[in-house]
Amino acid sequence: MSLSGLITALATPFQANGALDPDGWQRLLHLQLEGGVHGVVVAGSTGEASTLSDDEYDQLLRSAVKTVAGRIPVLAGTGLSGTAKTIAQTRRAAASGATHALVVTPPYVRPTQAGLVAHYRAVADQGGLPVILYNVPGRTGCDMLPETVAELAAHPNIVGIKEAVGDIGRVQALLALRSPDFAILSGDDGTAARSILSGVDGLISVGSNALPGAYRRMCDLAAAGEREATEAWDARLEPFHEFCGVESNPIPVKDLLRRIGIGQGLRLPLLPLSAAHHAAAEHLATDIGALEALSSH
Repeated sequence: MSLSGLITALATPFQANGALDPDGWQRLLHLQLEGGVHGVVVAGSTGEASTLSDDEYDQLLRSAVKTVAGRIPVLAGTGLSGTAKTIAQTRRAAASGATHALVVTPPYVRPTQAGLVAHYRAVADQGGLPVILYNVPGRTGCDMLPETVAELAAHPNIVGIKEAVGDIGRVQALLALRSPDFAILSGDDGTAARSILSGVDGLISVGSNALPGAYRRMCDLAAAGEREATEAWDARLEPFHEFCGVESNPIPVKDLLRRIGIGQGLRLPLLPLSAAHHAAAEHLATDIGALEALSSH
């Protein structure tokens, strides 16, 4: 399955008592399929993976695989701070039917660049799934440099990167590594339109949880090279890009989902959206239906 276009980093809906919300999960999955997304990520950072038990992880992944039924890739977040644990989690995801492993740089431990090469090669060799690298230094404290990515891109089982550093220099350095066997994916909603216009393969998005059709439209226009239309659509989505960053992800996007009837909250240590942002959330939530309707034309 090709890795391109719009891939949603799914939030995990919880009930008011903090338990998984299987009905909300199904509604979210169907919303994504109806919106035309090209893939989904289960149990990434947006999915509050660090709060999930092994049983919950399996349940979410198997449910997603069953609902998607082979129509689009199902990526599983499997990256942990230790290599052996990451390999075990990747095998777990493979057993539940995931098509790819999205493997973040090991959080907190701050390996060297050589350590990152050794880590990812071990996961690619032993995990049982094609690996997508994931670089988000603002969360992990570890920045995987383009020359390190170049070393890893040569591995036959490392098939792409989600890069959350959106500056032009970083994007250009990674584009030099792009090939039919190695996809470059943006991990930053706010700069994704520009990146895809530059040649990036697609976007792994947070905002598309609530607006899959609208983010798909932006990605399609950018992939087609329609700069003016892309920029106009990106401008429409800019308030959502910005809102999803007003507090730690996924606090804002889960507030939007709650307002459209999917899920009830978060797990500690994350708290619900601060009252200071409620008016903005309500205003944006009222625009979702119109934007989604407009994106289908």
